[in-house]
Amino acid sequence: MTKPDFTNLTNLARVRLGAVVVYATDDFFADKARLIELQSPVFIDGKYDDHGKWMDGWESRRKRSQGHDFAVIKLGRSGIISGFEVDTSHFTGHFPPFASIEVANSSTEIPDDNEWHELVGKTALQGNSQHYFVTNNTEIWTHVRLHIYPDGGVARLRVYGQVHMDWHKFDKSKTIDLAALEYGGRAIYANDTHFGVPENLIAPGGGINMGDGWETCRRLERATDPDYWTKAHDFAILALARKGMIERVVIDTAYFKGNFPDRVSVQAANLSGLPDEEIIKQSKDWPDLLGEQKLAADCEHEYETEIKALGPITHIRLNIYPDGGLSRLRLFGKIAD
Repeated sequence: MTKPDFTNLTNLARVRLGAVVVYATDDFFADKARLIELQSPVFIDGKYDDHGKWMDGWESRRKRSQGHDFAVIKLGRSGIISGFEVDTSHFTGHFPPFASIEVANSSTEIPDDNEWHELVGKTALQGNSQHYFVTNNTEIWTHVRLHIYPDGGVARLRVYGQVHMDWHKFDKSKTIDLAALEYGGRAIYANDTHFGVPENLIAPGGGINMGDGWETCRRLERATDPDYWTKAHDFAILALARKGMIERVVIDTAYFKGNFPDRVSVQAANLSGLPDEEIIKQSKDWPDLLGEQKLAADCEHEYETEIKALGPITHIRLNIYPDGGLSRLRLFGKIAD
């Protein structure tokens, strides 16, 4: 199944953003916290615990009374929700037949019943499948409540949308990471995501291992062209959280020791109102913000004097030569509007 466009937005229920499953009516078979884990769900044949078969997700016991189960997720950042993904991977004979989704904007850990608003009505689910639900809503939400009818297991819930920031109250003299996920930075595209997605580059905190970054596969040209590493390259495109002036760039190759890129460069542009498809198409012609720089294994690279004076920018294209992996990208500066 082709993923809908809204899955390119930020997962507001990402644990690294601070999201947490604050309540579930029942999680006897599988801990509610697994519902929002970043990694894709796995199945481990023959793995059992004290409650039965170990499953990678949230699973309630078989209900023997009236009612149904539900879980409440406090989002890592409040935001506008564009769509949901309900993933029942590996749940074949114990997935819920139906689900619905409500949202709330609340300052409490668990919103009151009268604070909830339904965005996805009661809908049939299939086992071992991904289900996508688009929403047409522009309000700001802080919590999500997933209802399953009557019981069963769900591997993952993703909540895709746009991080909300009240920029009118923000101190414009403050230097911040303008690409940071927690401020609303967004990965738009990468030509290769074989081992990791570019959203990891702008996630909070340092990388925790080699899987917590953006890594491309080895380019096939290496078999036929001994100088391939001087020619072709991979790239990713990111939108800043807010238009700004870049003062310092940090590129971190933590944990990438035998597979870091040989070189890196950053292009940039000041754009507004263009669809992502047009931004991707134009990106190869953007001017350099940071010219080609050599990289080393497992360390932070910091650039200040090397940054070109391009003025305010809204988007960047990160080029790695020819391929490989990076842990984090930080673009420090001040907002420009």
